[in-house]
Amino acid sequence: MDRKFVEFRLGSSDISAVRFGISPGHELVHAVRTILRPQSAPLHWGWFRSVRAGVHGNVQAGVQGKPPTEAFRLMAVISGVDGYMPDFLTATPSGDMTPEEEAERLREVPDERLRFDLEKMVLRSTGARQQEIRDLIAAPDHARKVIVEAWQEVWDTLLAPVWPQMLRLLRADIGVRARRSSDAGLAEMASTLHSTVTWADEMVRVQMRKHEEVVDCGGTGLVLVPSVMMSTGGCAVLTERPAQPTIFYPAHGVSETWHRDGADALAALSALLGPTRARLVLELQQPLSTSECAALTELAVSTASHHLTVLRDAGLIDSRRNGVRVLHTRTPLGEALAGVG
Repeated sequence: MDRKFVEFRLGSSDISAVRFGISPGHELVHAVRTILRPQSAPLHWGWFRSVRAGVHGNVQAGVQGKPPTEAFRLMAVISGVDGYMPDFLTATPSGDMTPEEEAERLREVPDERLRFDLEKMVLRSTGARQQEIRDLIAAPDHARKVIVEAWQEVWDTLLAPVWPQMLRLLRADIGVRARRSSDAGLAEMASTLHSTVTWADEMVRVQMRKHEEVVDCGGTGLVLVPSVMMSTGGCAVLTERPAQPTIFYPAHGVSETWHRDGADALAALSALLGPTRARLVLELQQPLSTSECAALTELAVSTASHHLTVLRDAGLIDSRRNGVRVLHTRTPLGEALAGVG
């Protein structure tokens, strides 16, 4: 079978504009798809069990005889179970994108963009679902209103309770990738995003199941977006204006227990590493000096330095001099261990 690729061609100005982003909308669509097909996402089963009562689910979601809420049903109609999703649901991801900003952008989607993306979903649907999407296209003002309301309700049910945990994983992943890019270069970093991604000769290639396209980034750069909810399968892309060229890829450190809160994570890691070293591993999602680590753990600097040395020798943190300070950050192994908590 012939392999299909989306190729992003980068000029010199694009390479200098490669950056990371976070997309609450992308996470929400994949959360909806996980509810629809939980068997395809075993890493999310713990999260799924904690939220399925809130959406009431359907037979496929494992809740017999209870129909889904209207908000969830509408999100499922416009999102589908896999493949293409309407681009207006993801906007253009940025590093500081919040759920509130994503919802606000959704309220401002132009009529023509709404129609254009939903027309694509018409081609990917049949029967009553297809007719419902056609009805949304015919009344864009109403469609935008009900979609925003459904988005917010489903967000509050599915992801708002675990967004702090998700944000920790997403920011930690970006931190690891940024350090890798600084150490080994953009091409090496991009080649580790996923097995379906390669970078060569100023071109990033993403292997896809069905879609193929050549995208000239045209000086706008490329946005790289980690995702917790798409932890299985390959990558996804945005290629059509006005969205900037974007690659979504599975984030580091997603395990079956990713949805647990910080107290659960600390308890689990403390049993393995001891409370002080566990606290340090969790805190070092951003560079901290030895004195800052000491202050966080209420230890003498010499004692904190000893614990940091043990963690460094175990490969869980990396330490580098920055002027007169030594800064410590988690390694990819440390990121994965923090996610296990």
